[in-house]
Amino acid sequence: MLKRILLKINFCEFTGAACNSLNKKNNFISEYSEPKHNMKKISFSACSLFILFTFSSCHKNQVPFTQSGNWIPEAQLNGPSRSQAVSFVIDNFAYVGTGWDGLVTRFNDFWKYDPVNNVWTQVNSMPVNTGRSSAVGFACNGKGYVGTGYDGNNYLGDFYQFDPVANIWTQKANFGGSNRYEAVAFSIGNLGYVGTGFDGTYTLKDFYTYDPVADSWTYLGFSGNKRYAAVAFVYNNAGYVVSGVDAGIMVGDFWRFGPDSAKWTELRQIYNYSTDSYDDGYTTIERWDGCGFIANNHAYLSTGNKNGYNTNTWEYDFTADLWTEKTPFQGPPTTGAVGFSLTPDSANSGGGGFIATGSFGTGQAGSSDYLWQFFPTQVQNPNN
Repeated sequence: MLKRILLKINFCEFTGAACNSLNKKNNFISEYSEPKHNMKKISFSACSLFILFTFSSCHKNQVPFTQSGNWIPEAQLNGPSRSQAVSFVIDNFAYVGTGWDGLVTRFNDFWKYDPVNNVWTQVNSMPVNTGRSSAVGFACNGKGYVGTGYDGNNYLGDFYQFDPVANIWTQKANFGGSNRYEAVAFSIGNLGYVGTGFDGTYTLKDFYTYDPVADSWTYLGFSGNKRYAAVAFVYNNAGYVVSGVDAGIMVGDFWRFGPDSAKWTELRQIYNYSTDSYDDGYTTIERWDGCGFIANNHAYLSTGNKNGYNTNTWEYDFTADLWTEKTPFQGPPTTGAVGFSLTPDSANSGGGGFIATGSFGTGQAGSSDYLWQFFPTQVQNPNN
């Protein structure tokens, strides 16, 4: 743990970033997140003695950005700009909805993205008075599910199902755990999985499975640390949970869930934890309110908040259990965006990972309606 703290302090000092304390995260939370948390305040003294060590080790594994992927802007969301939205994918169409305008409005509208024609079409909104932000969404058996979140006054636990054929929303059984926001969700096979988050008092480390046929929730548990504002993704019928924050401290553990064994398996930490050299450059993977997606048989973690909004993008190799830094997100430093994965057509070969919406500042003017697609094997085009 000592090694981890020293490296973080050095990186801040070496780059000239504000290295005042981790309690600065309170400012970021109050600036764009709905409720304020009681977060541990930790301050550090000068750390210049370690600058030479940091300089020699921070980026050993970094590939030049010009060889590390290309971001292409796609059609903007037709609806209002927003952050803290949700997304799910059905039949290779992405559905994006809910969220916050940065002021007082929580949305209940939903939009469908067609990647072949690069167009957005509005679908039916969620029921009246169900606007929310920082909720979760997942797709299962051809239906979309949205629940939990924050409506500006209350943490929520209600859940709704979207039928894309009938274009209707139906209320389902409330979430099995406590009401919360900033949880994560994914689906594998015929079940949905929802867990972690913040319930207004506590940061959580639970997980529940949802059975759409029985319309019921079952407690699963979670082996990792408490967190909220984490990222989840699925690859080869396994769920992954990474990043997040607890009491102002970035969470560095990384977990895989295999439904066949019904167990969580810990993967390598996402910061400079070991005495080996492979993680010497792991200085910017940790974050909260980032987003993730799958493309080219790898996972990607991008945007989010760590000492401010960021653009850092990292690629995860499932076979090697290693991370490689990629071309930074080419939009503005962003937090609270959504990520999703679509099967690319011939015109977008090599792509398929998307980042949409988010916040790059305060208020409505700082909310985003942009959509970007990432091509991990292309050379960066700085003119995009």
